[in-house]
Amino acid sequence: MNFGSMSGIPLNHPIVGLVSTPDGRGYWLVASDGGVFTFGDASFYGSAGNIQLNKPIVGMTASPDGKGYYLVASDGGIFSFGDAPFQGSTGAMHLNQPVVGMAVDSQTNGYWLVASDGGIFSFRAPFFGSTGGIQLNRPIVGMESQSGAGYRMVATDGGIFSFGTSAFFGSLGSTPLAHPIVAMFSSGADAGYTMVGSDGGVFAFGDAVYYGSVTGTTMIP
Repeated sequence: MNFGSMSGIPLNHPIVGLVSTPDGRGYWLVASDGGVFTFGDASFYGSAGNIQLNKPIVGMTASPDGKGYYLVASDGGIFSFGDAPFQGSTGAMHLNQPVVGMAVDSQTNGYWLVASDGGIFSFRAPFFGSTGGIQLNRPIVGMESQSGAGYRMVATDGGIFSFGTSAFFGSLGSTPLAHPIVAMFSSGADAGYTMVGSDGGVFAFGDAVYYGSVTGTTMIP
């Protein structure tokens, strides 16, 4: 459901992430300068829009109860708001590759950060493995998790890397794409997932329901 957008509103910096509230009745948008925009029943808990950042924000994730959220920068710097507890960051570390996303573990109140080479940084969350030592065809652009059980990463070519007990339902790694994959999300019960391309193309796997896309029908059985 569409609760609103920033379309037509001048922004200081581009939007880099969208996160739904736990009940699905609202969402947050985050810009690369850390500005946060709320829609529907999503509450505003603060932003980094007025903070001088060392590196741009690249992602956002909500706390399990939706009463807080995290922003993550490309250097792994973490900005926590509301009831989202700060568990650590890589902001002071030298990274081989930039951080591109994060996911929260509701079992431990910890979180994972993922770099573009698939390196995983765990903060009070179990480590299930990484692709940090694997030669990837394309860089990792995001991750999603099944709390306490595992996580998945997605590359720009739609390649999927599953760790822990997170199931593999297929990938686009061998499929020619018109535009790169930029994000993924799970279907909730770890029975499927959906990828999104930079052109708005949508690719559904497992029991993930396909509701349409900007570019037309794109569904993988």
